[in-house]
Amino acid sequence: MVSIPAQPQPQSQQPDATHDVTNQAPPLVPYDASADTALLEGLRREGAGWAEDGIRRLGARAGSTEAQEWGEQANRYEPVLRTHDRYGHRVDEVEFHPSWHHLMRTAVAEGLAGAPWADDRPGAHVARTAGGLVWGHTEAGHGCPTSMTYAAVPALRAQPDLAKVYEPLLTSREYDPGLRVPAEKPGLLAGMGMTEKQGGSDVRTNTTTATPTGEPGVYTLRGHKWFTSAPMCDVFLVLAQAPGGLSCFLVPRILPDGTRNTFRIQRLKDKLGNRSNASSEPEFERTVAWLVGPEGRGVKTIIEMVNCTRLDCVMSSAALMRKTLAEAGHHARHRSAFGARLIDQPLMRNVLADLALESEAATTLTLRLAGAADRAVRGDAGERAFRRIATAVGKYWVTKRGPAFTAEALECLGGNGYVEDSGMPRHYREAPLLSIWEGSGNVNALDVLRALGREPDSAEALFAELALARGADARLDTAVAALKDQLAETDQVGARRLVERMALALQASLLVRHAPHPVADAFCASRLGGDWGHAFGTLPAGTGLDAILERALSGLN
Repeated sequence: MVSIPAQPQPQSQQPDATHDVTNQAPPLVPYDASADTALLEGLRREGAGWAEDGIRRLGARAGSTEAQEWGEQANRYEPVLRTHDRYGHRVDEVEFHPSWHHLMRTAVAEGLAGAPWADDRPGAHVARTAGGLVWGHTEAGHGCPTSMTYAAVPALRAQPDLAKVYEPLLTSREYDPGLRVPAEKPGLLAGMGMTEKQGGSDVRTNTTTATPTGEPGVYTLRGHKWFTSAPMCDVFLVLAQAPGGLSCFLVPRILPDGTRNTFRIQRLKDKLGNRSNASSEPEFERTVAWLVGPEGRGVKTIIEMVNCTRLDCVMSSAALMRKTLAEAGHHARHRSAFGARLIDQPLMRNVLADLALESEAATTLTLRLAGAADRAVRGDAGERAFRRIATAVGKYWVTKRGPAFTAEALECLGGNGYVEDSGMPRHYREAPLLSIWEGSGNVNALDVLRALGREPDSAEALFAELALARGADARLDTAVAALKDQLAETDQVGARRLVERMALALQASLLVRHAPHPVADAFCASRLGGDWGHAFGTLPAGTGLDAILERALSGLN
């Protein structure tokens, strides 16, 4: 008789098991991504308190096991380019994992794409930004097509006949993937094709040409684009050289007669991060396009779009900071070392409190910028001037802080944070993107100088905002006075230093007015008063660490 060998016992039951799993933090999920006091206070302060119930509901969903798994899978199973069908026909389609579509469907339904432009309620744009701050806890890649769709609407309004057709579909809350005639779909997504390999942000060097046809407003394009994200969008805003100069055009993937427009995707970018989102290099050859705005005014036409996408870069950086802070705080609450929980170790408390200050300053500034955008849309000239300069300032600084912040949060988990299973490497790879897209650091710093030189009302609006905190903190008053003196002396070489000081003064002003005293005092002492080191975790002795951490981490697991 043949003997059947005994089946191996589960490891936990084996007498010779080498270890038990102890002193490991449990999963953070499920958690509430909207459990952020600074975010909810800012939502109410900037005029969108009516959206709080929806934000809380979305925050719970963002932190759910299901939604977090969607984010992980959308990045693990990356988009795939399919240039031809089985018969050899050119199709230029990109296939996504179902998790991508789940994320997109939720984002569009929750109004994170173009919906605010169809919402007359004051604070609609603030509500969208707050929604992005919490839904951004899932993953960042799908925020690209929603951001571009949001930003396309004000640019498209430069051509009212096109806006009449497309705006109701771009502001829809219906997500309908797949290439079909745009006017026959319940909702659309918009992408952008601006940069080319020879120029990048210097779009005036673009070589793509636009040739008029016999039909008014209709052109054909020939050329290429270097970074065109979300190539499966329905329509694209594209820059090209028309006879009258650099101009903006609307390019649909599918033409009104149902035929495919020429949009040959040469390859998808192999990017450092943001891997769930397809970024492509399309080629145009007799590609049909409709003029948006006057010939030769392409940059002016898209400037409102740039303001929107830059705000979304600030928003996404702030969301990433908050997400990684939540991960670091959760780990520190459950992990012990040297006889005590990490959260109770004084030096770890300093690190986490320092990160909490940076996160709250980023979130508060993001919502203030969203409030300015909302009021500017409704005709407030002062807020329009403030938005003009403050968005560039915020884009420069908050996105610059993201990589260092994310690295420090990862380090709080030690080796556990360096492995892919933790999710922290994905966040770390994502962080540098937000400083690069929509104008790198130098581009935004120079844009601030341009605003100061050409639009003096923007500087006046910024200092009017700073003046609202005058007398509340001597360190802030000193910083603002020095900033005024520096304005007259700054050239390109000093542009980054100037913009950094603007950003810190603006964040400090907001915290002094709206945050509890321990938060505002610690921020001013470290960021303005010079009582700080060169890394996170170097707050001065006597800082109210307990109050800062209680505010930042209460409500999380």
